[in-house]
Amino acid sequence: MKAAVYYETGAPEVLRYEEVADPPLHDKGVLIEVAAISIEGGDTLNRLGGPMPARPHIVGYQCAGTIREVGASVTDREVGQRVVTTMAHGSHAELASVPAASTWPVPDGLDLVTAAAVPVAFGTADDCLFEFGHLQAGQTVLVQAGSGGVGLAAIQLAKRAGATVLATASSEEKLERLRGYGLDHGIDYVREDFADEARRLTDGRGVDLVVDSVGSTLAGSIRSLAYRGRISYVGNAGRDATMVDVSALMGGNLAIQGVFLGAELATGQRARANIARLLDEIAAGQLEVVIDSTFPLAEAAEAHAHLENRRAFGRVILEP
Repeated sequence: MKAAVYYETGAPEVLRYEEVADPPLHDKGVLIEVAAISIEGGDTLNRLGGPMPARPHIVGYQCAGTIREVGASVTDREVGQRVVTTMAHGSHAELASVPAASTWPVPDGLDLVTAAAVPVAFGTADDCLFEFGHLQAGQTVLVQAGSGGVGLAAIQLAKRAGATVLATASSEEKLERLRGYGLDHGIDYVREDFADEARRLTDGRGVDLVVDSVGSTLAGSIRSLAYRGRISYVGNAGRDATMVDVSALMGGNLAIQGVFLGAELATGQRARANIARLLDEIAAGQLEVVIDSTFPLAEAAEAHAHLENRRAFGRVILEP
């Protein structure tokens, strides 16, 4: 099969498009003919400096496609079935071998490109807002990096739940587009101090919840909070070391909650069922997946660079 691989971590240019061995089919697994790969923020971070279980290494943890083969012990999946899956690595390829339990059937009416962008972004956003963020109708939420995959999902979900939604982005153009997905107040973090602006927009009170997938913004996210406010801390897309004085939490009885969807998927069925529900809602048109652009798998380096340069609005997709 063809795959986007690298032999050492680094900038997007380390990616090469090469012929590699097909992955083996396991007894409890399925072999998927990949149709669409969603490049996740973690993919770029892993390529930049993450672990490499093998050389060459195939990065990537989310894709969708059609099952080509099923393992001998698999009874709930079948050849020809359309599925979306998450994995530790290996999505940037023509074939993916994964446990059958790590797949979700793609509902009728939902195309594979759209499905490929759902589990991580929407599952993470939903957990940040509700399972761990305890967002209620009438509260106010600030979504960092609103034009990213998690950001766009969080804006839609929070607005649907009856919250007032603030979000940051790098330009007025992006913020204007976000209004169509439920944004109430946009903050251009290039021109404005987002914490000061969040307080101004809430008449000095602050927000009840911040969804922070950037990491380097954590100190400002704390300053944005209302009394007894919460932060769902979900990543380090800013690629900067995050050092904050946690004593700042005490005066306002504030809380920071780490959120990692992978741990939830590994330890119970709640998150899996939640993602299945979100797939159904997207198929029914109740939520929207925003695709910024698609690239051939052979141009994985260009696609990674496009995402890292923060030009994207929504998900960047690779197609084998």
